[in-house]
Amino acid sequence: MKMKRILALILSMVMITSVFVGCGSETSNNVSTESSTALSTSDAESTTAADDGQEVTLKVLAGQSTTDTGIEDMFDKALAKKYPNITLEWECVGWGQDFNAKMQQYMQSGLPDIIIGKAQDVATYGSQGLLGDLTGKEYINRVYDAAIPGVTVDGKVEGLVYNALYQGVYYNRKIFKENNIEIPKTLDELNEVINKLKSLGITPFATHFLDTWSIGNITMQFAINDVFSKEPKWGDKFRAGEVSFVNSPEYRKCYEYNKLIFDNTWSNETFSLEQTECDKRLITGKAAMKVSGSWSIQNFLDVDENADFGVFPFPNQTGDAKLIFEPNITFMKSANTEYSDAIDKVFDVFTSDTELLHEVYDYTKTAPMIKGVTPTFKNPSQADIDKYASEGKIVDANTGNTQLIWGGFQEENAKDIASWLQGKIQLDDALKAADSRRANSKP
Repeated sequence: MKMKRILALILSMVMITSVFVGCGSETSNNVSTESSTALSTSDAESTTAADDGQEVTLKVLAGQSTTDTGIEDMFDKALAKKYPNITLEWECVGWGQDFNAKMQQYMQSGLPDIIIGKAQDVATYGSQGLLGDLTGKEYINRVYDAAIPGVTVDGKVEGLVYNALYQGVYYNRKIFKENNIEIPKTLDELNEVINKLKSLGITPFATHFLDTWSIGNITMQFAINDVFSKEPKWGDKFRAGEVSFVNSPEYRKCYEYNKLIFDNTWSNETFSLEQTECDKRLITGKAAMKVSGSWSIQNFLDVDENADFGVFPFPNQTGDAKLIFEPNITFMKSANTEYSDAIDKVFDVFTSDTELLHEVYDYTKTAPMIKGVTPTFKNPSQADIDKYASEGKIVDANTGNTQLIWGGFQEENAKDIASWLQGKIQLDDALKAADSRRANSKP
């Protein structure tokens, strides 16, 4: 209950500010007096910190999602203003298989000074003693309380959560309004919506399965509501041999949701469409719904800055599905870095520079996890997010993501699902393949 109240508070704060801030360029950098004062005070405090001026180069490994590309320039600019003697040497790779592969390499030779991944990576690498302790740092105190438990390992805070994403079914609000379509809460209601849209000549789902991560992500969305919310230790039971994919009716259904979507989209294009084109088709009315996350918002608004879209949970088997909250960009410190103090200075800048914070959040179109800062971009889906938060219908993505590792497991499962959808293997083959990777599933 405490987590629900915290999440509702966070989201309400975001909504309230968005109501009062216009979407024109003249207001893009406006913040409340209270917020500005609080952060300016932090700036002043950190400015007085001892700095010997030593030239330091920090190596950074950044696992990036589609919304994060280019933000490294923003961080460099902000850091140079305050600490010109500290330089970040960036290595940017796609989050997922590329990131995990790099981490495995570095675990043999020594980690970079700073690692940027997702909150779930803290559980993976922190449990191996690879990450530094950030507990009690001033910059951690600037992070919303709701983002702390997911990056705490053995009582130590080992990650700095910077932003959050929300996952569910994004929908074209105009299509729903014009055709008197109600938000579905059950699978039966979802099928009724699908059938009505098809009768109107509207493609129900915009879907791109070209990227393995897309299949893996939406499958985990389904599993968070249908599997892990019901049994938070399902992953542990799986590794102990007490449950399996092939014998789990719930997980089988999660796989089958992909077939429901595949059968109600552009099946002949699903494995060739790029994400940007897929998002464009939703906003232009060529499709009504898309199972996605906040990473699509940037694309929506690039197509039409006045686009009207909302979000709702994908209806689950028991009719109690929740919207998914995912702590996203997360900064970590190597446990063995020689430059711990310099990294603290970097993290201080990243969480106290108001210009940087607004620039990053507006660019990525994501919700902040730093107190006192509200993005200025227009987000029509925020009203839906606040509604579900107020009703306690928000669930943390790490409920599942900290149970089953992405690289080498979830991602491989996604490849099997793709093969099944394309008719290359049977559903049971895909489920059995997941069971065969049981030993590789632990974060």
